[in-house]
Amino acid sequence: MGLNYYQIKKNILRARKLVIKATNTAGSGHPGGSFSMAEILGCLFNKHLKFDPQNPQWEDRDRLVLSKGHAAPGLFSNMAVAGYFPESEIETLRKFGSKLQGHPDLKCPGVEFCGGSLGTGLSYSVGIALAAKIDSKDHHVYTIIGDGESDEGQVWEAAMTASKYKVDNLTAFLDRNFIQQDSYTEKIMPLDEKLESDDITEMWKDASRWKTGDKWRSFGWNVLEIDGHRVEQIDAAITKANATKGVPTIIISRTIKGKSLEHMEDNPQWHGKAPDSDVVPIINSELDSQFLIAPSIIAGDMSNLESEVKRCVTGRSDLIHLDVMDGQFVPTKTFDHNKIKELRPLTVIPFDTHLMINDPVKHVKDYIDAGSDIVTVHAEVTDESSFGEIHDTLKQNQVGVGFAINPDTELPEWSHKFLSTLDQIIVMSVVPGKSGQKYIEETHSKMARLNSILNQHNFSGCIEADGGVNIDNIGSVFADGARAFVGGGAIIGQQDVRAAIKDFRNAVLKSRRRMLLDKANQLGGSDLVNKWIGLHVIGAKQEEIKKIAKEAGYL
Repeated sequence: MGLNYYQIKKNILRARKLVIKATNTAGSGHPGGSFSMAEILGCLFNKHLKFDPQNPQWEDRDRLVLSKGHAAPGLFSNMAVAGYFPESEIETLRKFGSKLQGHPDLKCPGVEFCGGSLGTGLSYSVGIALAAKIDSKDHHVYTIIGDGESDEGQVWEAAMTASKYKVDNLTAFLDRNFIQQDSYTEKIMPLDEKLESDDITEMWKDASRWKTGDKWRSFGWNVLEIDGHRVEQIDAAITKANATKGVPTIIISRTIKGKSLEHMEDNPQWHGKAPDSDVVPIINSELDSQFLIAPSIIAGDMSNLESEVKRCVTGRSDLIHLDVMDGQFVPTKTFDHNKIKELRPLTVIPFDTHLMINDPVKHVKDYIDAGSDIVTVHAEVTDESSFGEIHDTLKQNQVGVGFAINPDTELPEWSHKFLSTLDQIIVMSVVPGKSGQKYIEETHSKMARLNSILNQHNFSGCIEADGGVNIDNIGSVFADGARAFVGGGAIIGQQDVRAAIKDFRNAVLKSRRRMLLDKANQLGGSDLVNKWIGLHVIGAKQEEIKKIAKEAGYL
């Protein structure tokens, strides 16, 4: 089965928006820590956790213990998305009589643990995991603990106990966001090394300073260290943890407090603070405009695609774009599913497979079996019947469904019935199969027409721009509505792939900042623009956004 990457990402987005709605309505709560563990919860609820919302006390369910209980809005939001209660009920957070209190409470069906006093969740988890082993029950216990919470001695007592009794049906996640209630963890009680400044990015950059894993190893745990915002890394780590026997596992997840909102990221102020109502629409726009960079490896050395994949890994690409060309649908021939199968063991980064081939319905299963996470087929070689078969096959195998249109193709009317369940639409902005082309400018107006149709049919997927995208035009392509960007020569063709991807991200970021300033000005004029800018207090963000606002004439 596939990763189901886009569906997990969609549900994570829904959950994040519900966190904002809940804390804003309540006027209090903890959005920062809810956002830092968003991908962890999203991957658990949508891929690994065994549960039944209609039968919360199902005996064979997995147990999820939120030890860092102040991040309850994150748990409740995922439970709402999963169907434990209506999403509208999230607005009762912290209200008298509500089952959704400031910390998880057993009054809420589906909650396993009253997470109020920090440091106790791991002990409880060890106990119920041991009980399951004694009773020969085949369920797993997942626990999320905080790094500030790890100041509590009881955490380490539980760690010793779990190791002694070989509690291998227990997996703990450490939400390592480097921030606790009062300040940065490394200033209060360092888990890695003492932080001398307020720039916690120095801890991210220098792996030699990461000591937390060594502590847990010394307590006899299996330790996995990941980027806690990469769904594919979380998925792979959970799979490894579940296969590990004889010892408990901790997945040290390096995260960012307030992840996905620039003004919240790495900002201790947002440990326990609710967003104001006037900025919520801007926040939701920012959440809706997360983006992905997908290098196309055929722009590199075709005789050594393994090396190109590794360059994508070191470059920290979000996806790896695989252009499969058969020499018939397009004049060029590249590779087929056999090469993808060879490349798959090199990385867990999602494979974004773009089939530029005839009769894709005959071959789609081969690309699923080869390890593709997203498979896109073309409108020009499908019809309603064949695409329906492709769509259903991909969905059944938890592989993302993509639909592509060439520069001279408009979205066919028969495809409209699939739009609400599509994961991706690729808009070709060059003629496929020919290298070195420039972005076709007519694509800008085509995107406007496309967005009008998509809005009418509840499309919740991602528009991917493919062809001629570079550092000079990516900002305008983002403004058109694209949220995934294929980079050929502009990324893979560069000597330093990581720097090229960073340049792409910065260009999109600038365009997004302008879009959010436009929104602020539209909703509240200069007062709201100034308020929005004033929220960005970490690093150089405020001055950078202020410069964009001045260029736009808002200041």
